Amino acid sequence: MIIQLEGEIKFKTERFVVLDVNGVGYRVFVAFETMKEAAKKKGPVLLWTHQHVRENLMDLYGFLNYAELHFFEMLIGISGIGPKSALAIISVAPLDALKKAIAAGETSYLTKVSGVGRRLSEKIVVELRDKLGAAGVDKTGQGFKEEEDALEALRSLGYSLKESRDALRNLPEDAKGTEKIVKHALRNMNKH
Repeated sequence: MIIQLEGEIKFKTERFVVLDVNGVGYRVFVAFETMKEAAKKKGPVLLWTHQHVRENLMDLYGFLNYAELHFFEMLIGISGIGPKSALAIISVAPLDALKKAIAAGETSYLTKVSGVGRRLSEKIVVELRDKLGAAGVDKTGQGFKEEEDALEALRSLGYSLKESRDALRNLPEDAKGTEKIVKHALRNMNKH
């Protein structure tokens, strides 16, 4: 099984990249954010991969870090979620925000993904909530609620949903409380 590839991106579309590894081109399906981050890097790009084998097809799904790969594999372990749906779920928001939403039981957060309805989002929460709680994710939902409030505050300031979510990525550990989160998010926007 192919778990990791390192090479240069030779071609990209909205859904996948072609990663040249020593003269061999691998088609790797990636989330939009992964593609954007990989394009910023100079030289070779390292992707953690999941090789999905079906009767007549072998696909690779790529991630910039092992945590995303692990979460992806947890998602596809749930009946009714295939790799394309799992990739779409990961594309909705930063990984930490998704984990907090699931741990807090916020099913509405997952229904934003095309093909994920109320029943499937509830199933995801039920199956992953305990696993994420065991991994140290806050099950009270307080951190998630603060980030959701910050997201709404940024939206009310006129930022798009995508801009707001991008700004909420990579928040420092000390960013607790809606006001601090918004301040850090605004600083992140000014950096770009």
